[in-house]
Amino acid sequence: MHVVVIGAGIIGAATALGALREGYRVTILEPGEPGGEQAASYGNGCWLSPMSVIPPSSPGLWKKVPKFLADPLGPLAIRWSYFPKVLPWLARYLWAGWTEAKVEATARALRPLLVGSPALHKDLAEQAGVGALIEQRGLVYIYENRQQFEAEALAWRVRKKVGIEWLELGADEMRQREPELDRRYTFGALVEEGGHCRDPGGYVAALVALARSEGAELRREKATGFRIEGGRLKAVLTQGGEVACDRAVISAGAYSKHLAAAAGSKVPLETERGYHAMVADAEVGPRTPMMPYDGKMSITWTDRGLRCAGQVEIAGLEAAPNWKRAEILRDHLLRSFPGLPRDLPASRVRMWMGHRPSMPDGLPCIGPAGASPDVLCAFGHGHVGLVAAPRTATAVVDLLAGRSPALAIEPFRPSRFG
Repeated sequence: MHVVVIGAGIIGAATALGALREGYRVTILEPGEPGGEQAASYGNGCWLSPMSVIPPSSPGLWKKVPKFLADPLGPLAIRWSYFPKVLPWLARYLWAGWTEAKVEATARALRPLLVGSPALHKDLAEQAGVGALIEQRGLVYIYENRQQFEAEALAWRVRKKVGIEWLELGADEMRQREPELDRRYTFGALVEEGGHCRDPGGYVAALVALARSEGAELRREKATGFRIEGGRLKAVLTQGGEVACDRAVISAGAYSKHLAAAAGSKVPLETERGYHAMVADAEVGPRTPMMPYDGKMSITWTDRGLRCAGQVEIAGLEAAPNWKRAEILRDHLLRSFPGLPRDLPASRVRMWMGHRPSMPDGLPCIGPAGASPDVLCAFGHGHVGLVAAPRTATAVVDLLAGRSPALAIEPFRPSRFG
């Protein structure tokens, strides 16, 4: 059986490897460089966070929509020019977190997809010869005081309900663990099951190289659609012609929407534009990857520098980046670690913007597309693409093989949108 995997991001790379090991012939279609700067897999926050089960929306968030429109530099911003187009998606987004019961339902669906991810990634990385890129030191959320932590009580309550545990760190413990951190932070929540990747782009490139060494063909072509006859897939259409095949997997990230529609699944996929700033040769930084409550960003050491990543900007695929958003991340990083120079030269800071492929309900699309069972969806993971990749790939390969996935994929089926 010939399987075409569309997209060489982390989901596509893991799926291609799984399909090869099932005994299938595999072709990967990717117009860009695997792990290159054009990909979300390159510039994400590096976290392998099994506790990322809380949807982006939460009860009462609707009250803040006017602020999101008014403040173009807030942690979540919506460009006025894009608002009419994104309004239906935004309504679904807000509804997904309308009540605590809805938040908990999302968490219960996501937890099996994410649990144990650092160990699964470690195994994949070691197979690709880059095992040192995956570390499990835990992940810590930091707060100026306990009151800020308690302000997020709903999220932590739901995490506890789905089996996530954490250690609370007081001021003295914070000082011992993170001596370079600004003293205004006096409370932390350490999730020891969390891990991180020291170079997501390099990791993805290594996985694709491993797949090629095991027989996968990489074609630098952009998929544009499908030839489906009598409900069966005959070929993937590309800008360079047809690629005859028996099965196809759509894992093109934020660019998956039109491909899903071509396969019969009209899904409300939107891009949440995210940014990062990375400081080369940083003088100080965290011992454990962390997320400040007041910055809403991850701060993580990478092999390329000290990276701070975050922000959510709803502005579509075509709008130009707003680099002030990356500068906000940089400035918050400098405030969080006073040992970094205030006059940091521009030559030492690298800024990046990419596209998170996000569904309004905070759940990915995993399962058959509408027009043919031969086309499978594996996209829309939003903030959890990296951490969810191994179990997503396993579920997709199970479907390719005609097996019922061990993972309960019913909440992720593309058909849930009608």
